[in-house]
Amino acid sequence: MPEQLELFVVPNPCRGICQTDEGGYCRGCFRSRNERFSWGQMSDAQKQDVLRLCRQRMKRSQRSEKSDTPAESRQPSLF
Repeated sequence: MPEQLELFVVPNPCRGICQTDEGGYCRGCFRSRNERFSWGQMSDAQKQDVLRLCRQRMKRSQRSEKSDTPAESRQPSLF
């Protein structure tokens, strides 16, 4: 299938946080080290693939954060 020509530049997803989590992904943009360093040499199609992966990683991270937070008790505290 022929590749669709992009009319717009794919923006860099960097948010300026630049800290990695225990999995090696940036906490701000969810890119791997290699993805961050190679961004300037990637084609627009490759950048779109990276952005898709970043969205998946962000959703996965948000789901795990929700499951890590303790559920509030339905019974009010007596103290």
